[in-house]
Amino acid sequence: MNEPPATTGDDGVARPDGDVWGRHNAFMEANLRRNYATNLTHGVFGMTGFRLIYAPTIIPAYLYLLTGSAAAVGLGTALLQLGGTVSPILSGAQVESRKRILPYAVTVGSLMRVMVLALAIAAWTLEGTALLAVTLAAFLLLGFFSGAQRVAFQMLMAKLIPIDRRGRLQGIRNMAGGLIAAGLAWVAGHYFIAQEWLGNGYATTFLLAFLLTSVGLVVLRLGIREPDAPRLRPVLPLRDRMGQFGELLQHRDFRAFLFAHGLAAVARVGLPFWTLFIGDRLGLDGALIGSLSLAFLAADTMSNLVWGSLGDRIGFRAVYLGSLLCSLAGLALLVLGDGWLVYASFVALGFGFSGWMMAAVTLVLEFGAHEDIPMRLALTTTVEGGVSSVGPILVGLSIAALGYAPLIVAAFAALIGSLALMLWRVREPRGSA
Repeated sequence: MNEPPATTGDDGVARPDGDVWGRHNAFMEANLRRNYATNLTHGVFGMTGFRLIYAPTIIPAYLYLLTGSAAAVGLGTALLQLGGTVSPILSGAQVESRKRILPYAVTVGSLMRVMVLALAIAAWTLEGTALLAVTLAAFLLLGFFSGAQRVAFQMLMAKLIPIDRRGRLQGIRNMAGGLIAAGLAWVAGHYFIAQEWLGNGYATTFLLAFLLTSVGLVVLRLGIREPDAPRLRPVLPLRDRMGQFGELLQHRDFRAFLFAHGLAAVARVGLPFWTLFIGDRLGLDGALIGSLSLAFLAADTMSNLVWGSLGDRIGFRAVYLGSLLCSLAGLALLVLGDGWLVYASFVALGFGFSGWMMAAVTLVLEFGAHEDIPMRLALTTTVEGGVSSVGPILVGLSIAALGYAPLIVAAFAALIGSLALMLWRVREPRGSA
């Protein structure tokens, strides 16, 4: 990463930039074991809980149960993403001028978990229009705080974990959390939902997600040792800071990556609808939801060590490319396969999704200067969220009017376009500048 030649300390004395980064790296190494273990523990609990919410099976099935409408599934998914479209920029502006990020990260993380609890309470206590309205509002706010948390937590990782060890950390974290989540998703489908545990199986699933993610946040708050930021952006009004986005886009590879990521996000819009697509063919019930969730989450989980190790060794551009190829294979199996190939399609989609998520949040850390990381994360998340907020509504309406064919064609085209951009317009940033 390119850094200016000097930094002014708190005492106003200008020192060589190497002194600042030397002290920062020394702190990072001295506290690496503790911070690594804390990030891992927090991630396992967080991934376990939130994957029950964000897996492309349980929420779509829940919304379909409430409304019987694919368009409503699209609206709910869109609101979940819409909330995360604006908040990353607001979060980036907050984070880039703070010496310490942890208090802010814990605050937005707590608010995100409150929204999951609201889903559970609403499912138990409300019905009809009131239940749907509260559920959709909770999705909107959950997405808002999720977008803010994503920027804060990834910037925190950039401060605490060396670049060549982030992939393995994420791989182990995602694998452990995903394995537990896959098993819990199967249990949720076959027992909580099918047998209506505690009177409402979906509410029980949401409550479990809230408890697991809250444990992870407590561990993070108590365990992290965070250094002061080695460099800070001066505090600017948000409008002025947004006016500087053009400077970030002058980085050729980052600019091309944003276009590629936007196209990949178009394909990702289809994930919640593939469960409904299969359900139309096989009949949508708790057992099918549990089995598809297990296939998707188990593959998502088991692939993380592979993706993380690959990213640490040769860079996360290769991970992004591999994830796109897996997604293409999964989509082809979904459309053309039958019987056990249906479950194989969700395995391939799980491989693709895990690599895409890991590479998206890690590769962007490497395009340019350290102090611009929050806003690079914000731009990436906003592009992804913008596509993911509008897309589900259009897809839901399209399915209601024309069936699944337009979605399938658009997903294939978007994945191929993203793959082409990543191959020919985005260079591996590690060591290139």
